[in-house]
Amino acid sequence: MEKKTKPKMSCKAKAVDLLSRSDQSKGKLIQKLRRAKYEQEEIEEVIEWLEEKHYINEEACCQRRFENMYEMNNCSVKQICVKLLQQGFQRDMIDECIPDDIHEHEYKSAMKLASHKFKAGTDPRKIMQYLYMKGFGYDISQNVTEDITADWNCDEEYE
Repeated sequence: MEKKTKPKMSCKAKAVDLLSRSDQSKGKLIQKLRRAKYEQEEIEEVIEWLEEKHYINEEACCQRRFENMYEMNNCSVKQICVKLLQQGFQRDMIDECIPDDIHEHEYKSAMKLASHKFKAGTDPRKIMQYLYMKGFGYDISQNVTEDITADWNCDEEYE
């Protein structure tokens, strides 16, 4: 029994199919279309058509993705920026999404991550290292580590 091969989708159909599944940055969409072996000229025409039809709005897509990750409170702003860069968004577009006052959010996110990850008695250096790895700065990491260890010490006094 022979396998039937599907005819190759047109570049435009493939692009619309990809966009129907999830928002894509222009760069990521181009990359996926190249991987699917479409010609560069054809890809450029499709991207232009998608922009004319407002199927691609990179600024809005970048803003939505940033806000979703920011609201989940489980990574630093620096880590969010790296993820968005990997998804093909431009650095200046990402920078526009960053709120002016992120200190409190960073502290809450770092505290949430560290308190879920570590138990009482953990070496503070391990906590600091973990928070650095997650993209938090020295001040946030230091404050969170001090606060967590202080909470552990208070818990021990009441036992």
